[in-house]
Amino acid sequence: MPAPLTVAVTGPTGEIGLPLLAELDSDPAVGAVRGMARRPFDPAREGWGKVAYRRGDILDRGSLAALFDGADVAVHLAFAIFGGREETRRVNLEGSRNAFEAATEAGVERLVYASSVAAYGFHPDNPQPLTEDVPPRGSEGFYYSAQKAELESTLGDLLSGSGVDVYVFRPCIVAGPRATMLIERVVKSVRLGDPLPALRRGLGHLPLPRPVLPDGGAPIQLVHHDDVARALAAAIAGEGQPGAYNLAGEGEVGIGDVARALGWHTIPGHREAPRPPLAPARVGDGAEDPGADGHLESPPRARLGATVRRGRDAGPDGGLRSRSGTSRLAAQATIVRVPGSARSSTRVRSPM
Repeated sequence: MPAPLTVAVTGPTGEIGLPLLAELDSDPAVGAVRGMARRPFDPAREGWGKVAYRRGDILDRGSLAALFDGADVAVHLAFAIFGGREETRRVNLEGSRNAFEAATEAGVERLVYASSVAAYGFHPDNPQPLTEDVPPRGSEGFYYSAQKAELESTLGDLLSGSGVDVYVFRPCIVAGPRATMLIERVVKSVRLGDPLPALRRGLGHLPLPRPVLPDGGAPIQLVHHDDVARALAAAIAGEGQPGAYNLAGEGEVGIGDVARALGWHTIPGHREAPRPPLAPARVGDGAEDPGADGHLESPPRARLGATVRRGRDAGPDGGLRSRSGTSRLAAQATIVRVPGSARSSTRVRSPM
């Protein structure tokens, strides 16, 4: 029996990282998990016995060297979503390069990187569906997309010929009880009929009108965070061939599904009208671009890409099928699991 793996993870406190830590903590093939991010975090509060956590910054090479020292597998999740173009570029490109180089210098066997289908870019000539054979071109006008694509190119250049097995995952919108950004962005961006959310918070559950979400009919792809965690865990264990994998749950949802899950109302929206920020998620979880003011902006409709096809090597003949080839939660099942957690957030308030 092979020795248990030591896994080192950057950025483990986010919407993908926490489900991944939970998955690894319960995996008998994993002996120890090290996590590093800038924010305070206590794994003991989650009841995890294998996870150790330290605070550090991927811009600090010394912190990365300590994190990866003696690790068998490196997982890179750290990526700035909010902030200006230059600020995010420094963290996302310089910091990620540091992580890739430090992991290679530490002698890891495998490197697993969470990219996004936003790396494909929002191009009118994107094929439908998008498959892993399509080169990630990014979209310069939306720097989250551009940085994701550039970083994949950097990773390929840095680790070519290194002997390290590299797995790149491109999920669409990640959702679930631990991933409520989807609902929060929808509520903030397209809510109608609730003009005084601060008053609602102050006065409690008064019989105010329920918010309304305009529904233009644009379909949305989702993937549950537990399915993403299982996919990453499969790569960490060395299952399947190294390379790039799209991640998306079965089926699609729409704004109407989001509203019903929240118990809200919808009204028909013109399909050519500006879409809410989650609509471009047919391309990826980062389809919304962080603007210079730290807010997410939707790309032009003409730049929307195509639906993602799931898992190139997740077919019946092997690949990642044993761990993640088939999503356990389709889009419809995923969306109904989000609102309860979103309602408990201080940033989202449920009607009535």
